[in-house]
Amino acid sequence: MITSLCPVICTSRMDQTRSFYGRLFGLTVAYTTPWYTELTRAGETQPTLALLDHTHPALPEAFRTPLRAVRITLDVEDRPEVWERLAAEGAVPADGPLNGSLVDPNGVRIDLQAA
Repeated sequence: MITSLCPVICTSRMDQTRSFYGRLFGLTVAYTTPWYTELTRAGETQPTLALLDHTHPALPEAFRTPLRAVRITLDVEDRPEVWERLAAEGAVPADGPLNGSLVDPNGVRIDLQAA
């Protein structure tokens, strides 16, 4: 049985990505080094998302590339309200202004759906 899950994004845009998830989704830095960051939700102790510099030697050579494709789906309580807030913060829509999907600095598609 899974007790926790923490996706790790291999990125060439560490600062931009950390800022994106903090500014738009309220994730805070729980742990950070120049090459790795764990982000959490308020009140949580387990990381929600981690970021890893794609050039770090901890990765096998074959995996030292920035993220190429991933899709994250977030369940939110009030989708229209969240979308309005994200748009006001300058979030980049994935496929148009009203579809509820946006793109992070690495090209990760983030879909919002009602909880």
